[in-house]
Amino acid sequence: MPWNPLDECTLEQREKLKAYQDLLLGYNKRLNLVSHDSEAFFEERHVLHSLAITRRAFPASSRVVDWGTGGGLPVIPLAIRFPDVEFCAVDSIEKKVQAVTAMARRLDLHNVHPWQGRAEAWPGKTDYSVSRATASLADTWSWHLSVRESHTFKSDDSYWRPGLVCLKGGDLKKERQDLLARYPDVVIETLSLEDLLGRPYFADKFLLHVR
Repeated sequence: MPWNPLDECTLEQREKLKAYQDLLLGYNKRLNLVSHDSEAFFEERHVLHSLAITRRAFPASSRVVDWGTGGGLPVIPLAIRFPDVEFCAVDSIEKKVQAVTAMARRLDLHNVHPWQGRAEAWPGKTDYSVSRATASLADTWSWHLSVRESHTFKSDDSYWRPGLVCLKGGDLKKERQDLLARYPDVVIETLSLEDLLGRPYFADKFLLHVR
């Protein structure tokens, strides 16, 4: 059966997701945060896409860093869905970080901490990394390795095991090969978003878990 992650959101969370959509589209008139062609399909192409990561949960009090957050995707939808998790939104572009900071404030998201700079320079520590078509698997995994914590969390299938959870599309064969060449001990789990969400738009899009 197709899964709709919005069905697992509370009414308050849905209202915040809609408010986020309105805020981002307002900023998008002067900032290039998302493709203007995608604005009419915002819920499907941005909110549902980001919330696909909620197929499994992040444990309460864990830390998650979003590499290349752009307009706050996927970090803001995830922060709305998991209010007991701490999120850091990393991006090298000042105007994008400023927009995410303003949107998080307007949405009263105290668990979102924007940071401007290159991923390699981020000074924090994290249990999980997330990204949405930001960089290659090998590069994103290297960023995660440099800042990962060694906390132990619940290990049942309803929770992600610590590592990288990312959204990518297209032919990922070479990216996988490059990742395994640099890090031969990693485990890569791939979930088809079309199978998961039951929508044709996601035919060539995937959710990957690297650990």
